[in-house]
Amino acid sequence: MARQRTPEGPPPPPAVQKLRIRYAKRGRLRFSSTRDFSRALERALRRAGVPMAFSAGFHPHPLISYANAAPTGTASEAEYFEIRVTERVDPDALREALDEALPTDLDVVEVVEAGPGSLADRLEGSDWELRLRRSAPAEVEPVVAAFLAVERAEATRTFKSGPRTFDTREPVLAMRVEEDPQEGCAILRMVVRHTTPAVRPDDILTALHAVTGFAAPEPPLVTRLAQGPLLEAGAGVADPLAADREAVGPAR
Repeated sequence: MARQRTPEGPPPPPAVQKLRIRYAKRGRLRFSSTRDFSRALERALRRAGVPMAFSAGFHPHPLISYANAAPTGTASEAEYFEIRVTERVDPDALREALDEALPTDLDVVEVVEAGPGSLADRLEGSDWELRLRRSAPAEVEPVVAAFLAVERAEATRTFKSGPRTFDTREPVLAMRVEEDPQEGCAILRMVVRHTTPAVRPDDILTALHAVTGFAAPEPPLVTRLAQGPLLEAGAGVADPLAADREAVGPAR
């Protein structure tokens, strides 16, 4: 029987601290993919001198966990990931160093020391904004009313396993129309529960077209404004890092 190979050298230093990080994806970098961001982040962590913890084995990798990334092409004010480090660091100092090391339009908003519980479990829903350029609020309001009145609104998307049809209506907990005060165009705001498969804003636009025939004159500007624990009655989402601040207290 062949002997099992084991990595040579000492094991990597253990992690002593876990940090949760909120960042924003803005401007032209809304077109960056999750893979693009992970490459940029690993470079930034090295440039910032963050004492990263690494996995064991023949191919060590930095201990980074990503949570529910926004689709490519959408901006976001509320993206999250976690890192583990081998030396305790000050969250505010890490935020400044990492923000400086990342490309413009990838902005680190907040860093907190992780408390108990899973961050992924707190990301129950998202608050989305769709800026419908060249669409007046009066045109979009009856479209929203018709969508909210139906029990089911399907969309089809192609996955690795092939095409899949799913309901977009049930996850939409709230939807309303606002007016852009500068351009006068319609802004579609909606709170969407996270499901499997994830119902994305473009899926909901597809379903709106199927239900009402509405099609935006040009691709909307889509931004995730927040994601976190769902509030009652579809009122929005809470801050997923609030429990960490409360558990850990002020940065030391």
